[in-house]
Amino acid sequence: MTTTHSYTGDQRLLDASHRDLRRARAAALNIVPTSTGAAKAVSLVLPQLKGKLNGIALRVPTPNVSVVDLVINTVKTGITADDVNAAFRKAADGPLKGILDVCDEPLVSVDFRCSDVSTSIDASLTMVMGDDMVKVVAWYDNEWGYSRIN
Repeated sequence: MTTTHSYTGDQRLLDASHRDLRRARAAALNIVPTSTGAAKAVSLVLPQLKGKLNGIALRVPTPNVSVVDLVINTVKTGITADDVNAAFRKAADGPLKGILDVCDEPLVSVDFRCSDVSTSIDASLTMVMGDDMVKVVAWYDNEWGYSRIN
């Protein structure tokens, strides 16, 4: 899992001291690789994934909105990107209505600013590689709808 999100107040605006040497670099001028709490958060919500998920964060010079790039191996084989997106659509129209959305438009980060849903699957970026590897990209406004519960 790779999350890409805006830099935070913990980062320096100019190169300066910081216990994490990467975060010591000018936030508004760099893509800064760092740790992420997203993988841990997922395992809290889905305990069956504990110890099976890890990742990094890339902090970028944007004002808001994050994107997660998740690659997983599936138990089921022979699925297609359309199958994956259909499953997300079913969830978005059912038990996750108002929390999950599936987007078919070619949007960028600013288009998800102030989104009321917790995450939007970018259907055009869903990929299946081989028989059992799936890549899903999802956008979320990390200052607005990220923790919405209906």
